[in-house]
Amino acid sequence: MTTTLRESARPRPTFSLQRSSALIALLALILFNVATTPNFLSLATLNINLTQTATIVIVGIGMTFVIATRGIDLSVGSLMAISGAIAPLLFLSPALGPGLGTALAFVLPVLATAALGAFNGLLVTRFAVQPIIATLVLFIAGRGVAQVISGGALVNFTQPSFGALGTARFLGIGVQVYLMLALLLLAAWVLRRTLFGRQVVAVGGNPEAARLAGVPVDRTRVLVYTLSGTLAGLAGLIVIAINSSSDSNLVGQNMELDAIAAVAVGGTALNGGRVTMLGTLLGALFIQLLRYTLLVKGVPDSVALIVKAAVIVVAVALQYRRRA
Repeated sequence: MTTTLRESARPRPTFSLQRSSALIALLALILFNVATTPNFLSLATLNINLTQTATIVIVGIGMTFVIATRGIDLSVGSLMAISGAIAPLLFLSPALGPGLGTALAFVLPVLATAALGAFNGLLVTRFAVQPIIATLVLFIAGRGVAQVISGGALVNFTQPSFGALGTARFLGIGVQVYLMLALLLLAAWVLRRTLFGRQVVAVGGNPEAARLAGVPVDRTRVLVYTLSGTLAGLAGLIVIAINSSSDSNLVGQNMELDAIAAVAVGGTALNGGRVTMLGTLLGALFIQLLRYTLLVKGVPDSVALIVKAAVIVVAVALQYRRRA
């Protein structure tokens, strides 16, 4: 699932030292928990970690595309909150009824966040705003928008059709895990086998060379931010379906940190040109298992945030060291 600029001419699997580092770190964390955490090797623990990992990976897929073009998207957590605020208004609306309301709740919130993602892309391309500044706008304003939509109140609901997105199981595993794997495989296929995937890698590798070669650089960048917004919206729906409630203050909180960490730890180059979806999966599993380990060992969540930030710093430092 790794794609480089060179592979754009002839796709073929490659061995990535960065990816193997993520795999080694993940295996070390698993072995540590096997030795020290009671009941770690149980279906319940597996389900907890895979369920939490699913939303990180889904958002991380979009983040991988964005980072592959030398961008970054800080707005994903706020977009999740917006999606999670819109959906209950639809499936709880007496005017729409449960059938139409639920159907619209799966579609309209995702379309709204996709449009906001496109807005990020337009800021980056049409107005030449740095990606970190462009997406900071919705990082700050987006959660405020979600609070305005929801009235700032916690919304509890019982809607079996919508809740199935977060609670349904197949062979004991949550449906969101299968959805995560399907999206991951689709994203890897797009990167390796489609013109759009090659354009993403080319833009990240050398934007000016890509432009001279006829690659629609601006359109590609707008599309990756739109994709990131779309997947963030979907992740927001999954989160509120799992919790059977929507809290615009909490949905998607710190998700941008988790997604960026997953991509960086997984081995996708932060300066573009090298992309690995398998690495994003390994990075997300490592980030989730690290958080789980810290929590079961009694480490406060505030300290866990510091540890995750440190992991990002180390991953970035390793990338620059290997590039030097």
